[in-house]
Amino acid sequence: MASSLSILGLPPQFPSYTDTPTTTALLPLRYLLSLIPKCSSLRELKQIQGYTIKTNLQNDLTVITKIINSCTARPTPASLDHAHHLFDQIPLPDILLFNTIARGFVHSDDPFRAILMFSQVFCSGILPDGYTFSSLFKACAKVKALQEGKQLHCLAMKIGVSENTYVCPTLINMYTVCNEVDTARRVFDKIDEPCVVAYNAIITSYARNSRPNEALALFRELQGSGLKPNDVTMLLVLSCCTLVGSLDLGKWIHEYVKKHGFIRNVKVNTALIDMYAKCGSLDDAVSVFRQMRRGDTQAWSAMIVAYATHGHGSRAVSMLEEMKKEKVQPDEITFVAVLSACSHNGLVEEGYHCFHSMTNEYGIVPHIKHYGCMVDLLGRAGRLDEAYKFIDELPIKPTPILWRTLLSACSSHGNVEMGKQVTERIFELDDSHGGDYVVLSNLCARYGKWEDVNFLRKKMVDKGAVKIPGCSSIEVNNIVHEFFSGDGVHSTSNALHHALDELVKELKLAGYVPDTSLVFHADMDDEEKEIILRYHSEKLAITFGLLNTPPGTTIRVMKNLRVCGDCHNAAKFISFIFGRQIILRDVQRFHHFKDGECSCGDYW
Repeated sequence: MASSLSILGLPPQFPSYTDTPTTTALLPLRYLLSLIPKCSSLRELKQIQGYTIKTNLQNDLTVITKIINSCTARPTPASLDHAHHLFDQIPLPDILLFNTIARGFVHSDDPFRAILMFSQVFCSGILPDGYTFSSLFKACAKVKALQEGKQLHCLAMKIGVSENTYVCPTLINMYTVCNEVDTARRVFDKIDEPCVVAYNAIITSYARNSRPNEALALFRELQGSGLKPNDVTMLLVLSCCTLVGSLDLGKWIHEYVKKHGFIRNVKVNTALIDMYAKCGSLDDAVSVFRQMRRGDTQAWSAMIVAYATHGHGSRAVSMLEEMKKEKVQPDEITFVAVLSACSHNGLVEEGYHCFHSMTNEYGIVPHIKHYGCMVDLLGRAGRLDEAYKFIDELPIKPTPILWRTLLSACSSHGNVEMGKQVTERIFELDDSHGGDYVVLSNLCARYGKWEDVNFLRKKMVDKGAVKIPGCSSIEVNNIVHEFFSGDGVHSTSNALHHALDELVKELKLAGYVPDTSLVFHADMDDEEKEIILRYHSEKLAITFGLLNTPPGTTIRVMKNLRVCGDCHNAAKFISFIFGRQIILRDVQRFHHFKDGECSCGDYW
């Protein structure tokens, strides 16, 4: 034992304890306690515990508490088992010790054990406190144990700690993770004087569940309450601006950030870059980046993503080189951004070079997103056979998303036969996604293969697969307006629809021809197809912008799907006729229309 303890730095002549420790033994006890937090392994902890047994200190609550604290500080399955075992040896354990072990379980790979252990502790008569429920709700959130979380919520209410400062944010988070947003809001509304942490929790709830407008309303309420937002609040609010594409609100938040000193925070600056880029203002994103004293990997990656989504592929690639010169280490996200930029600009050779340098220079193992970018790169360039072979030879099992990327390329390049092969591979993995049926059905319809179209549509109905409707939004006077494709087909009285009808007439005089080949219904004539095309969500949103913004101002539109080819063509004509810049963000990238041209060069 002496030789083992010497490893821990104990003096060679360490005094022994008798059954009745003397005052001269107190100094070594304090020394022993000071060593426990310094242990780097469970083995060393057990050596000290062995010494306590030898010196009759094995039941000393101070020693046991120290050992349990050390076991849970860097939890492993073995150390948590040992802490649990020690806890069970204590005749009258208190709730503080359980809370320590519960926190350890929460940060382990099996957080549900905290809930199981609590059942045992509660049945023994130990009364939980606010810290107990805080840990338990975190455990429920990690494993999405909604029913257990609700039971614990009821217990917290009975005990009277459900509105505790430490409990409420974790309770709100638990309901958020389990997609019970309205329940989370009810918890928040019951707090008499919510703190910033509680506000952050409920704002997070709305942001994660795509309800940004409610999150932004809560931010305004937070300001009015007299509380001071923190860095987390600003990150959440900026993410909400990004979700709704609200550039005006984003600029106001930027001013707030500068006024209240958040501008020194690198993460907040990165969120600003992301917000400006996704709200369509690349110049503002560049300005924020250039004003940073020194950006980290995330900031550089955000700027590369900005260039990529706005169609500046070469600039994104050169930024990677600039990043290397500044000795900022790129990561997985950086290379996803660069590969995406290469994909949207047809930079095949540059893309291959980046893909290989990721592994050869930086030792980064490609993930599914990197493979997806490569498939997209090859597919957009028309190298479909090469893309198919690339997927087939991957060192991992391909996902439906990889095959869907290739299916989209087959559609763009009109390759029906390969489209069918790829769809079969998708259906082997997942046959419930409505978009797959629609893409192949439209591809077949384009070439008059109506038997295949009817078969696919019937199969789609049988599987219960649903097509996501196209939706476009535009912000005017700080209000976001949404439009859905087909909104005007059966309406003749709405001023917007009348204005769109007149707009299409004017576009035709300038040379615009509706591409009715994009409407795949065999039983419709060209006039009926043209009406369907006319009321696509993008055209409705752009028309609304023309009607409700001053001449010469930029129109910014967001769409939830890929921009329609006919709407893309119409937007070019509108930008030329009306002298307007139109920035259209779809699910893949930004399109900047100006003077009858698009930044994508019709390659998207």
